[in-house]
Amino acid sequence: MQVYKELKILSARPGQKNYQSIKHHLYGFQDAKKSFSTGDWLKIANKKINEVRNRKKVPILVGGTGLYFKALTDGLVRIPNIPVRFRNQIRNLNNKIGQNKFYKQLLKLDPLSKNKINPTDTQRSIRAFEVKKFSGISLFDWFSKTKSNYDKNQFIKIYLDFPREIILKRIEARSKKIIGKRSINEVKKFNRLKVKKSLSSNKIIGISEITDFLDKKYDLKELQDKISIKTRQYAKRQATWARGHMSDWTRLSLIETKKYIKNFKY
Repeated sequence: MQVYKELKILSARPGQKNYQSIKHHLYGFQDAKKSFSTGDWLKIANKKINEVRNRKKVPILVGGTGLYFKALTDGLVRIPNIPVRFRNQIRNLNNKIGQNKFYKQLLKLDPLSKNKINPTDTQRSIRAFEVKKFSGISLFDWFSKTKSNYDKNQFIKIYLDFPREIILKRIEARSKKIIGKRSINEVKKFNRLKVKKSLSSNKIIGISEITDFLDKKYDLKELQDKISIKTRQYAKRQATWARGHMSDWTRLSLIETKKYIKNFKY
């Protein structure tokens, strides 16, 4: 979300002091009214990485979106675009028959899904089902054809691992901090853009909540609570992603990270 130029406060984009001490790239350059995908980001990131390395510098990629990291280190799966109407049909089927029966149908349609998708994982089950049904090729065959532009040894992958109680305190503090005139004005300006609901910029935490607050659906305390709850839910999804897709990353606490960087030789 930090790529969108119109969403500086809600996305907690780095401040002026950060920019002055370290050169930053790919922040606040994208129009929120335009579609922006993982594939779009990967093309720009690859170009920027090459620019930085040509200057004999080390590119450091930071953020919370695991899918972007995975696209960089493992490559981006080139699955054909599946029409929204077709995808909705698969979702409706899942809702109609329930995840248990849907998963059994998935295994019949795509046996490669067995032992690779948890029977209770609705989102991944639907994705595997729609890909095989639409393309005739298993999602996992698509994965096997995918390659990164980089050698895996080129990456040093560090996962900042905060204890849950610390994460919750930080979320609570941030939820209080971001609510103010600047964030409210940011949402007012964003709403005036009339961004299509299907675009990802709408999904940033705080837009719908502050909009409802402006419509007097709840008070300031309720606004803070709603943003805090939604952020905690997002943090939980990030942690779940990390367990499933970042098991080979070096997990470090903040103190361990400082020691690691101090002793690190590139």
